[in-house]
Amino acid sequence: MSRDSRRENGQDSFPLARWVNVERLPQGRGAVTVEASPAECAALAADFKIPGIRDLVGHFAISGPTSRLTVTGTVEALVTQVCTVSLEPFEAPVREPVEVVFTDTDQLAGTDAEDADIPDPLVGGRIDFGALTAEFLALGLDPYPRKPGLAFEPVVVGEDAGPLAGLAKLRDGEA
Repeated sequence: MSRDSRRENGQDSFPLARWVNVERLPQGRGAVTVEASPAECAALAADFKIPGIRDLVGHFAISGPTSRLTVTGTVEALVTQVCTVSLEPFEAPVREPVEVVFTDTDQLAGTDAEDADIPDPLVGGRIDFGALTAEFLALGLDPYPRKPGLAFEPVVVGEDAGPLAGLAKLRDGEA
């Protein structure tokens, strides 16, 4: 379920919610910092199916008119993931840049939706910076994490371990 549909259905059960009314910002400018509590980090780690998240912080700058706001910044955290090679948990820093455009107008009018760079919608004149922080943390996670210093080395049994070794022998006239 997307963050917008959660809000429309009255569900604020998302682990990290920080709604900001952008219409109250001075001339569409401002700064927002989101710091997740240990309980929010634990809930996000469970959602992301990773062992842990610590020190999750999102720093955002907001600029532009309320009809087309640009949010830039960074999301940083220390995450614990499981190595895909050794299956051992390890900690790694995540730092993900953020650049998102929000609008309160219909940007799809008269355009082909596949070709348009569609801004995110403002929901009731507000942005959920908690969900934005979680979204960009998820984007920054390595889908195939490897513990530093580990490399995958395939197991080789004998000289003809490759799937085409028999064909190579035929080509070389050894068979």
